[in-house]
Amino acid sequence: MSNLMSGSKILLECLVREGVDTIYGYPGGVTIPFYDAMYDHPIRHVLVRHEQNAAFAAQGYVRATGKTGVCCATSGPGATNLTTGLVDALLDSIPIVALTGQVTSTLIGTDAFQEADTFGITRSATKHNFLIKNIADLPQAIHEAFYIASSGRPGPVLVDITKDVFQGNMQYNPVTSIHLPGYKVYTEGHTGQIRRAAQMMLEAERPMVYAGGGVIHSEASAELRELVELVDSPTVCTLMGLGALPGNHPNYISMPGMHGSYAANMGMYNTDLIIALGVRFDDRVTGRLKAFAPHAKVIHVDIDPSEISKNRNADLPIVGDVKRVLQKLNAVLREMNPSAMDRPGLRAWWKQVRDWKAEHPLEPSFSTTEIKPQHLMAEIERISKGEAIVATDVGQHQMWAAQHISFNKPRLWLTSGGLGSMGFGLPASVGAQMACPNQLVFCIVGDGGFQMSLPELATIVNHGLPIKIICMNNGYLGMVRQWQQLFYNNRLSQVTLDGFPDPVHLAAAYGFKGSTVSHPSQLRAALEMAVAEPGPYLLNVKVSPEENVYPMVPAGGAINEMVLGPPSPVEVPR
Repeated sequence: MSNLMSGSKILLECLVREGVDTIYGYPGGVTIPFYDAMYDHPIRHVLVRHEQNAAFAAQGYVRATGKTGVCCATSGPGATNLTTGLVDALLDSIPIVALTGQVTSTLIGTDAFQEADTFGITRSATKHNFLIKNIADLPQAIHEAFYIASSGRPGPVLVDITKDVFQGNMQYNPVTSIHLPGYKVYTEGHTGQIRRAAQMMLEAERPMVYAGGGVIHSEASAELRELVELVDSPTVCTLMGLGALPGNHPNYISMPGMHGSYAANMGMYNTDLIIALGVRFDDRVTGRLKAFAPHAKVIHVDIDPSEISKNRNADLPIVGDVKRVLQKLNAVLREMNPSAMDRPGLRAWWKQVRDWKAEHPLEPSFSTTEIKPQHLMAEIERISKGEAIVATDVGQHQMWAAQHISFNKPRLWLTSGGLGSMGFGLPASVGAQMACPNQLVFCIVGDGGFQMSLPELATIVNHGLPIKIICMNNGYLGMVRQWQQLFYNNRLSQVTLDGFPDPVHLAAAYGFKGSTVSHPSQLRAALEMAVAEPGPYLLNVKVSPEENVYPMVPAGGAINEMVLGPPSPVEVPR
């Protein structure tokens, strides 16, 4: 009888065997047995203030470390509150295992208190999900969940566990193998296709490496750098791929797409070969798809076969893990010795790309009377030197941060890309700071998204996290206001944010320091003071209220049809 263990303790034992050290969660009725088992267990539990933020905090942990994150919620509203964070993780390929409680198995389908069909609701919100009604199925399901979440194209997996499984007892035998016959992961890439890809790269006159989040997920940054230097190709990194190639690398151009640089977008439009690595040709990158890169052939490397030719046809598809494929590809390229080749077309291409960079550089704007958002990002860039973790929320500040802050290695840039979830930044910074306690962490938020996750200030203080919260406060839902101004005749409908809390009193209410800065001459000193503070700090930065993010590709536009700045004022004849 001494070998009998409760389902709750079996779950914890499985988590330990998967290397889990932290769970982000919020308890409730049916998960009380699990929380009782956690009472004297070494796994750290972080009590967030909203279940959605548990998923976002777990994402911050994953994005900063590369490990699989874990979040937990009770049945009914607890589980449904997780859903936004799970969809966010699904679109950005973030490995998370979500543990949810469910009512006792005999009550399923009776509309019991706090019952919801979590399994059905999350079917399309996850890479895979489980409903565990029998304690005997629990260990295998947990280990399969971690395997599925972290292998192939990563993503969230949910395990819904009934209360009687948490409370039940059985003899625990460790799981020693996982056999999923319907789940295939192709990692190596086709050798012949890899050789063809190398040949195409060296024959191209206007190559462009297009690197995305898959490079970071597969830990392939070193291999990407080697490829870029062997081929000597201009390189762009997507919003999810920032840091995959160091921001200070001479071949790095910038981010492409809707708010990408002029040089990046003109390069992508005029290239004759796109070397697509761990990307999905997202609409925010391609603009009007039919007009995207009209002169280019495409080499597409991705571990998810469903992404190949989904949006843009791949002339040379390679299904495999980006790291493994690049290792083989680089070996072939070294044999071919591209540095010994005379490539006049490539020299002309580089001159054109540099001319585009010089013609419309991504340079911060400054004013002597008001703080420009670009000025704020330039000061954060000066302090971080490409080495700080930066978590953002979603909106204008996110795009300005992506444009003006550099990242010299991966896993420093944490943002919600595919789903664009407001409220992401603050809890993501919690997960990142807990995973990297000695790292400088900036949390850059707008005054809209910040107030969606405001209660997590308590979590930050409870755990003594020295996060530097920088609120770019323009008094608007800025990105919506920008679109209303530019495309809806300036009919500003429900975008004005009144009543922002005083940061000194707000921070003090939670037990830390805060301040407001509104003049450009004060910004540098205010930021340095925030960074010097040993604990958390809230800096409310009042910026130009109606500044817009440029360049901008209008909806339905091609990426070479950028709006580069505000319309010039029309002179009225006297």
